Amino acid sequence: MIPLSERDNYALFLDCLSRPIIARLSQPASSARPTPRAKRKARGGSGAGKTPVTRPQQPGSEVWQAEENGQEEESGNAEDLAEFIDYVATELFLSLPAPLRSLTYHVYASTPALQEQYPTPPTLYSTTRLWRTVPATVSDTLSTYALLPNDPSSSSSSSSSLPTFLHPVLVDYMTTLTTPPPHPISTRASACEICGRDWIPLTYHHLIPKAVHAKAVKRGWHPEWRLESVAWLCRACHSFVHGIASNEELARTWWSVELLVGREDVKRWAAWAGRVRWKAR
Repeated sequence: MIPLSERDNYALFLDCLSRPIIARLSQPASSARPTPRAKRKARGGSGAGKTPVTRPQQPGSEVWQAEENGQEEESGNAEDLAEFIDYVATELFLSLPAPLRSLTYHVYASTPALQEQYPTPPTLYSTTRLWRTVPATVSDTLSTYALLPNDPSSSSSSSSSLPTFLHPVLVDYMTTLTTPPPHPISTRASACEICGRDWIPLTYHHLIPKAVHAKAVKRGWHPEWRLESVAWLCRACHSFVHGIASNEELARTWWSVELLVGREDVKRWAAWAGRVRWKAR
C-alpha cells in the first residue's frame, strides 16, 4: 500500500515507468518474443500473494489488428496493461529509499546532504544499488515479457539488466521532481492533447523543437513568435511523437496539435493509449 503522503510521487513514478513499457509493448509482436500466459496478481500487501499478470497485447500484433476491425478485445487488453504496469510500479516504488519516495523540489533544493547523496541526474552506477531490495519476481516478470535488455556477460541476466532498464526511469523521475516548475508558456491543458487522459502528469512538448529554432527562423519555416508554441502531452504520447518524425520534420510538417492528431498512426496510437487506465488507489 502506498502511503497517502507519497501518492503524488508514486503517480509520477508510475507515469515515468509506463513510458518505456508502453513503447516496448507497442512494437510489432515478434515470434522470438515470448508471450506466456500467467494468472492475474492477487492484491494484498507489498509483494505478498502477487503473481505476474498476463502480458497485454500490443499494437502491431494480431489482436491489435483484430481490435481495429471491430473485435471486442480492447477493453481487456488495456486493463491487463494498466494492471501489469501498476503491479511493477508498486513493487519498484516501495523498494526505493524513503527520501526518494517523498522527494520534492523545495526539500531537495534546501538540503545539501540530500543533493550529495542523490545527485541529479543519477548515473547508472549510483542507481544500481537502489534496486537491491526489488523482489526477484519483478525482474523475472520483466525478463519473461522480454522487457529487459540482454546482458550476455552475466549469468544472471534478468537481475543484472534491471538497473539498465530502470536507469532512464529514475532519471526521468528525479529530474522532474528536482527541476523548478517551468515558466508557463501557454494555457495548461487539463488532459493530454493526443490521448485525452486527464489523470496522469503532463509534460509540455515544443511543437517546433528547440533544437531547430534557429534553423526554422533562418529558413523561413516559422515566424519567431511561433517558436514557443507547445502542446501538453503525457510522457507516453510525448515519446511517441518524437519517435514518428525527426526534429526537422516536426518543425516543418507537424507543428500543431491538429496536424499531429490528423496522422493515421497517431490516431491509432491515441485510441490504444487512451484506454490504458490506472485503477484508483
